[in-house]
Amino acid sequence: QVQLVESGGGLVQAGGSLSLSCVASGKIDSINAMAWYRQAPGKQRELVAVATSGGTTNYADSVKGRFTISRDSAKNAVSLQMNSLKPEDTAVYYCNGNLRPYRGFPYRDYWGQGTQVTVSS
Repeated sequence: QVQLVESGGGLVQAGGSLSLSCVASGKIDSINAMAWYRQAPGKQRELVAVATSGGTTNYADSVKGRFTISRDSAKNAVSLQMNSLKPEDTAVYYCNGNLRPYRGFPYRDYWGQGTQVTVSS
C-alpha cells in the first residue's frame, strides 16, 4: 500500500507564510512527479505546483513568485513553501504523487488526505 501523508497548514494572516510537507511511503518503485493541488469551497481542484523526477518545476500563474516547491527524491518527499499568502489562497491542499509500486506497473496518481490552509484578511 502506498500512503502520502501531509503536514503543515493552518491559519495565517494575509502576507504571512506557511510550509507544507508530504512524504510518500509504502511499496514504491519509482516516482515520476510529485505535486501540490488545492481545492477551495465550491471550486474544482487545481494544480498549484509540480516537481518532476528530472528536476523541472512548474507553477500555477496565481502562485508564481510566491510559492516554491521542493522535492527530496531520496526521501520520497515534497514540500511547498508559501509566502505572501492571500485570502484567495485559502483551500484544502492535497499532495499528489505520480508513481508506480512495482517495476512494470503503470504510473498512476496517489493522493494525500489534504490539509487546510486558511488565510485571513
